[in-house]
Amino acid sequence: MNPIKIILTGATGMVGEGVLMECLENPNVSEILSVSRKPSGKTHAKLKEYLIPDFLSISLNDENLKGYDACFFCAGISSVGMSEEDYTKITYDTTIHFAKAVLNQNPEMVFNYVSGASTDSTESGKLMWARVKGRTENALKKMGFRNAFNFRPGFMKPVEGQINVKWFFKPFIWIFPVLLPSKSLTLHEVGRAMINAVHRGYPTSTLEIRDIKNLAI
Repeated sequence: MNPIKIILTGATGMVGEGVLMECLENPNVSEILSVSRKPSGKTHAKLKEYLIPDFLSISLNDENLKGYDACFFCAGISSVGMSEEDYTKITYDTTIHFAKAVLNQNPEMVFNYVSGASTDSTESGKLMWARVKGRTENALKKMGFRNAFNFRPGFMKPVEGQINVKWFFKPFIWIFPVLLPSKSLTLHEVGRAMINAVHRGYPTSTLEIRDIKNLAI
């Protein structure tokens, strides 16, 4: 099994930071390019950083994105208080533009997208965020990646030592996995599953909590 080179987004958020920390520790990853609006605050021999103030401004011919096996797209934002138009711009437009750029430079790439539990694949449900996420998932599957996997995690326990964890989340870190283990994951598991998806693939392109657990083994 040859170690892979990955592009990762969202390293300054909880999910992206946790996945990044797993990738830094994992021997099956040889290089990580963190693409973000601000520095991750981490230094490691495997890690390079590419700072971009606006993902929509990235050129489709950006050679900084060339030479990678996979993209782990962990960037995201809460829909609370947002209009559908604004949420679509950040969640759909930004993701798809970035996906086009990395695919243009890496035609054999695997793209792993962090979506969310209860995402609406029909794009027609009542929940705005779920429709937009569903539209994003569907578009990624049609883009021509070697594989495109949509990860739908539930509660995710942070990796020890993470700094990007919201204060209101901390009281639930130990309680939720005990009360509802079937709806809980660790970010180590999410990261390992993403790495294994590149190496081994998976029978379905949409990974629910049980699928992520299985693939993390």
